[in-house]
Parts: sequence; C-alpha cells; structure tokens
Amino acid sequence: MLSDTDAQQKKMNMSNFTIDLEKQLSKLGRDIQQFVEKAIPAQEAVGDFNPHADVVEGDNNYTVFVDLPGMSKKEVKLTLKNRVLTISGERELFLQDDEELLRSERKQGAFSKVFAIPESADESSVKASFSNGVLKVTLLKTGHEDDSEATSIPIQ
Repeated sequence: MLSDTDAQQKKMNMSNFTIDLEKQLSKLGRDIQQFVEKAIPAQEAVGDFNPHADVVEGDNNYTVFVDLPGMSKKEVKLTLKNRVLTISGERELFLQDDEELLRSERKQGAFSKVFAIPESADESSVKASFSNGVLKVTLLKTGHEDDSEATSIPIQ
C-alpha cells in the first residue's frame, strides 16, 4: 500500500507526464501544419483582386495612379464625396461555353480603393484618364495650405 506522500508523488508524476504529452502532441500538430503549408500553399480566395496604387504630390497637384490591367474605363467607377475619392470596379474572367479554365493566376473580383483628399486639393478640379490599363486621377492644389492649428483635446 502506498503512503499519502507516495500517492501524491505518483499523481504529480502522472500529471507532469500528461502535461508533457499534451505539449508534445501540440508541437507535433504545429509541425505537421507547417509542413502541409509549405508543401501545399494555401489557395487564395476568388475575388481577391486588389489593384496597386500610387499617390504622387507635385508642386501644383495631386495624382493617383491605379494599375487596372485587363480592364476598360467602362468597368471602373469613380466617386468623390466629402473629400473622399473612391475607385471601384470588378475584373471578371469570361469563358466561352466550350472553354475550361486549366490554370488561374490572375486575380478576379470586385475591388474598392479609398483615398482621403487633402484640404489643399481643389475637389472641383478632379480629372481622370485611362490609358494602357492605368487609371490616372488628378486634382489641382488650391494654392493655400490649411494652416489651422490642431486643437488639443484633454483626456478625462
């Protein structure tokens, strides 16, 4: 028969063994997951088209360039409201009835890009052009910066 001390020690050893076994199984699970992710890259979701954009400031204007390869200007919508420029659209893949997609690397789907317009930009001067898959949106500067000081807000 085991003494109380021996029983407690045995119970503690069993508890430590269980915790160690759980840690080892958890590590094994992580190792298997990492192996699978390296061997078989995760599929990207359909509809993850996210065109790249550049915002450039010149002496007299601001210009936004958006890469929209394979799209036409009819597929792109621009809106300007409350000093927010929104560029949206959708790039779709169209197959004929007798065609089957064997490999797909080009992104498809709807997109929306939002840009805050600086106070020094003249919203009424906005112009857009589309050439060779690149959208160019230009806004002239008003000639004066917003020199107002920021108001400090106390935290209560």
